[in-house]
Amino acid sequence: MSTTKMNAGAAFPDMAWDAVGGGRIAPKTDSGWRMLVVYRGKHCPLCKKYLDQLEQLQGAFKAANIQIAAVSADPQAKAEAEVAECKWTFPLGYGLSVPQMRELGLYISDPRSPEETDRPFSEPAIFVINPQGQIQIVDISNAPFARPDLASLLQGLKFILDKGYPIRGQA
Repeated sequence: MSTTKMNAGAAFPDMAWDAVGGGRIAPKTDSGWRMLVVYRGKHCPLCKKYLDQLEQLQGAFKAANIQIAAVSADPQAKAEAEVAECKWTFPLGYGLSVPQMRELGLYISDPRSPEETDRPFSEPAIFVINPQGQIQIVDISNAPFARPDLASLLQGLKFILDKGYPIRGQA
């Protein structure tokens, strides 16, 4: 089944997820600059490395006034186990549904085996949402090997904030 890609400048859809440790991740209704990292799930070692880097850069994102959060299709128990193991302190959501994946325009994969995971999961994506609730930057990948470098992305976001750089790629 095909999906429709999310366009730069579009309003982030009204969706939210429960977060490990309580609370909700609700990019549409949160305020200020925010970045949502969609990851494949606990089964993905590349995601773990990426989220470890996000944890290391969390203070720099905060200093730039950019809230960060991550979400996957994993159920609560897997998400809680991963946070306990990895000691991530940013909000980590769980329960990203296949209809939500489609609405976000994500690539969806089926597990290769029951040992990998027990449900369809999304491939990686990043959504940066500006204070007006619009998607300022969108990066959607179909494989775990192609993701933006988080330090470079942070530098670009600082430039956007400092210079009032407009949303690009709306045509």
